[in-house]
Amino acid sequence: MNIAIVKESKDFEKRVALTPDICKQLIISGFECSVEKGAGISSFFRDESYAENGCKIVDSKSELIKNADVVVKVNPLTNDEISWMKPNAISISFMYAASNPDLVSKCVQQNISAFSMDAIPRISRAQKMDVLSSQANLAGYKSVIIGAYHLGKIFPLLMTAAGTIKPAKVVIMGAGVAGLQAIATAKRLGAIVEVSDIRPETKEQVESLGGKFIEVPADDSVKMEGGYVKGVSEDFLKRQREIVAKHISEADLVITTALIPGKKAPMLIPEELVNNMKLGAVIVDMAVEQGGNCASSEYGKTVEKNGVTIVGEPNIPSLLPLNASELYAKNLATFLLHLATKDGFKWELDEEITKGSLIVHQGKSLIN
Repeated sequence: MNIAIVKESKDFEKRVALTPDICKQLIISGFECSVEKGAGISSFFRDESYAENGCKIVDSKSELIKNADVVVKVNPLTNDEISWMKPNAISISFMYAASNPDLVSKCVQQNISAFSMDAIPRISRAQKMDVLSSQANLAGYKSVIIGAYHLGKIFPLLMTAAGTIKPAKVVIMGAGVAGLQAIATAKRLGAIVEVSDIRPETKEQVESLGGKFIEVPADDSVKMEGGYVKGVSEDFLKRQREIVAKHISEADLVITTALIPGKKAPMLIPEELVNNMKLGAVIVDMAVEQGGNCASSEYGKTVEKNGVTIVGEPNIPSLLPLNASELYAKNLATFLLHLATKDGFKWELDEEITKGSLIVHQGKSLIN
């Protein structure tokens, strides 16, 4: 089978779906790899590196896709890219199908099959394929570095002949993969870290990393599914904001990570809460791509409101394109080798990983 690695075209995107080393492993397994010219350059992988590892470099994106059995990307395929795919070809990428019905319809019309990396179930067998976790891990680290860059003070306690500098206080909202990495990074830099999460079971994880857990009594509105928060009531979010408000007003840096798959990100920091923050404080809104956790954040911009700097960086993993591409490629290759051999896809439609991630099968939508 011929795998096509397509150059990403989305704004703020520097990652590539497969790296030269991973292509080499797939070629050894019997696959062919064709790469669009310049696909890896933003991730610091030259065309020569792909060629040296056995890949074919193709100038034309349309010709690359027309000849492919499998098309791999990080971001969802564009309408043009889907239209170039031959019938019964297969795409593997992020799709966010629940909030992208037009993309699903286009795949159906083109009579192709489409797997979504973000829909891979979070089970132990699929840990090596869990691209959401691998990318969130990097994003959690980078969010703290971004916050430190914009903050007008250092993180650690520092005792000098001129006096003592108090440690920075960091509040992290959400103790998922990104939040936990942010806790660990902020602690390593010497900050005092406080953490809020709607799931009380995360308290032990937070405290094991040296963070202080901000308790918010849970209620029946918090719906969990497959390790994700699937829903939460506005009443609960209001109570959470009230309890966390004091901690935010005293924070030097606030990092928000809360996302609900297929829905707008929950509003955690309304404008009045921003107005009550310390002069010089910083907010890094990691959820800005899905509407944002902060009312004052702006997509792709760093803005200042009432003396508070709010960073709306939409694709934080892409700020670490080398590492992010390496991890994404390993996730994708493990996933592909689970689904297929060099001779074709197994189509084990009742198998849990296949069933969870297959969005369109040979022109038929599998979304309920």
